[in-house]
Amino acid sequence: MVITGADADDGPSFYRYLTFNAPLSEQRAAAMVERLAAGTPSDVLDIGCGWGELLLRLLARLPAAHGTGVDTDERVLERGREAARQRGLADRVTFHNAPGDAAADASDLVVCIGASHAFAGIPEALAALHHRVRPGGRLLFGEAYWEPRGTVDRSLVWDDILELPDLGGLVDLAVDAGYRPLFTECSNTDELDAFESGFLADSEEWLLTHADHPSAGEVRAQADEHRRRWLHGYRGGFGFAYLTLGVPR
Repeated sequence: MVITGADADDGPSFYRYLTFNAPLSEQRAAAMVERLAAGTPSDVLDIGCGWGELLLRLLARLPAAHGTGVDTDERVLERGREAARQRGLADRVTFHNAPGDAAADASDLVVCIGASHAFAGIPEALAALHHRVRPGGRLLFGEAYWEPRGTVDRSLVWDDILELPDLGGLVDLAVDAGYRPLFTECSNTDELDAFESGFLADSEEWLLTHADHPSAGEVRAQADEHRRRWLHGYRGGFGFAYLTLGVPR
């Protein structure tokens, strides 16, 4: 299912060119699913699930498990529900439109990728998620970090990116929150560039056929500003990590 407006003339589509709403390749996703499925979790909770692509792949690999996806964007949640129906998983997954911190029940496996803002920050998210993972369970925590390489024009980097920890600091925060870091991996440049390109592709494809639309100027300006900051600014230090964290029994 492709998410669009009521009509293409209303504006660009939403996330049409992204498989995951994160810098994640097919190869890395497959490896993650295999590693996490090896623990045979009985239930999976995905906070900030978007359209739940990784959640659905986990459930396909875990035929006895049930899943819950939580997000606040109904557009992407409906994409997830439709994908679940098409894959025969609708009876084993539920998508809820709710804040991430509303998920209260503990699960064997919790996924939280790029959604720490639902808990006001990284340390707060790690603390809150610890209570949502059963002892002996796993948390897949995906989060950005800032580790500049060479000279970076900081004026082109959003302030919230500059405030991120480096990779070592991110892992330290997880340890301080009571987890054991079982696996640490980072998106490579190809994954990061593919994600940024896919994110911008909705606007760029729409502009090719709607150059005279009343909203075209605003859409073009936003896309140009995002691309400028990406290629001339934060691309020189922005990273994204996937931490597989264990909660001691």
